[in-house]
Amino acid sequence: MKLISLFTGCGGLDLGFKKAGFNTIWMNEYDKSIWDTIRFNFPESTLETRSVSDVDERDIPENVDGIIGGPPCQSWSEAGAGRGINDKRGQLFFDFIRILDAKKPKFFLAENVSGMLHRKHEVAFSNIKSLLSDVGYTISQYLVNASDYGVPQDRKRVILVGFRKDLDVRFNLPEPVGLYERKCLKDAIWDLKESAKPALEKNKANVDLDIPNHEYMTGSFSSIYMSRNRVRSWDEPSFTIQAGGRHAPIHPQAPKMELVAKNKRIFIPGKENLYRRMSVRECARVQCFPDSHILLYNNIADGYKMIGNAVPVDLAYAFASEIKKALLDKSIEQAA
Repeated sequence: MKLISLFTGCGGLDLGFKKAGFNTIWMNEYDKSIWDTIRFNFPESTLETRSVSDVDERDIPENVDGIIGGPPCQSWSEAGAGRGINDKRGQLFFDFIRILDAKKPKFFLAENVSGMLHRKHEVAFSNIKSLLSDVGYTISQYLVNASDYGVPQDRKRVILVGFRKDLDVRFNLPEPVGLYERKCLKDAIWDLKESAKPALEKNKANVDLDIPNHEYMTGSFSSIYMSRNRVRSWDEPSFTIQAGGRHAPIHPQAPKMELVAKNKRIFIPGKENLYRRMSVRECARVQCFPDSHILLYNNIADGYKMIGNAVPVDLAYAFASEIKKALLDKSIEQAA
């Protein structure tokens, strides 16, 4: 089945859908720092680099089965300004709907931060869902934690899945993995613990790496960062991988940070050498990217940004598999 990918980023959604048997034939990404990474990892796909707002729907392939994407989430984030649909980035959701209306695929999937569900966004989010319904789709909305789907990370996200109303498809939330199938940091990055290297001066990419992207950002830690414990143990899932390297979680080799005053923690005295940020590759592993997925960048901050903005591959796979099953079940029902 063929897909269009909007706001592609470095391809987490696309890899998850590919794992389930889908094929992304056309991608759209406006951030030029990601273009080389997309072209390297998805050479068979066409990359459109204009802003989605400037893309005429007639320039997009016809007869695709689905549209997937994660419209920029910063404006909906609980940690940010929270302007939502009043922010230009939030308004890109309307371009998603415009293209969906023009192409009328069988289904769509859109991913975004849990902040979309905040009370202050209630009217805007309701309007988005009404527009999706108006262009012909039955909508299912879910708030999920990626750790429930085999991702070694606590990461709450909103997933919208829609099927064209004329298809009358029944969709079920993917079943969470069992208790003993849940993943922790040890499952994801234990084998990398001895081989990480610091970025070069000014946090430029390190070319002397045995494992691609296995380098970590250096530099000081802000007071905001030091206000909370940033260390998870080997037997725990990671904190949410964020889009900024300075806020990358601390590697689990370090002991948990010590609270010394309200909103103030310190690294355990005498153990300071153990406190380093997780490398870009370690963050990619936590996001379920295979090591064969190479991130191309000159500034390490771009590597962290790509990974932190991505959808975890195995979360995408869980939903892609259920979408595929729902479509196949409907085909079998119609053929009977």
